[in-house]
Amino acid sequence: MMVESLLPGEVPVSLDEARGWLRMGATIDDAVVAGLVRAAASICEAFVGQWLIVRAGEESLVLRGGTLRLAARPVVAVDAVTLLRPDGAETVLGADRYRVTIARDGSARVAIHAAGDAEYARIAFRAGMAAGPNAVPEAIRQGLLRMIQHLHAARDGADETPPAMIAALWQPWRRRTLGGA
Repeated sequence: MMVESLLPGEVPVSLDEARGWLRMGATIDDAVVAGLVRAAASICEAFVGQWLIVRAGEESLVLRGGTLRLAARPVVAVDAVTLLRPDGAETVLGADRYRVTIARDGSARVAIHAAGDAEYARIAFRAGMAAGPNAVPEAIRQGLLRMIQHLHAARDGADETPPAMIAALWQPWRRRTLGGA
């Protein structure tokens, strides 16, 4: 199983906000700060188990049964399902050949009708908890700023754990699963 975002995605904290939080002057170390912003957003998404801002993604799954479960959350739409055969042939399915179920928690299942001799299915989807940066809950944004500050302070190899405040700010949006299919 491989999940990837087809687009790099927006981040809920702007470069200017991050520089302001770090008390840095304009355009000083922009590349470093931009990297910290992206890293903090990735850490947040891994912690909460959800993509922050809606973006396109794609996942390839082994066909083992009739229903496939996407790993990314919260899924807002499935755009295409393509069957992949062992000989390399691809078949894009019409909407009448699969059924999508999106649960209240944003988890998505795709049931494929008659997969034939296909071994894999590639599913194109869109997922994210907010339509844009300003729609991300403020507590998450504050946690991101604090994580950026922590990463900036620890950049010289300091072996510190992130402040507990960050987890406290992100905890209400955390989605965990017990695994399984």
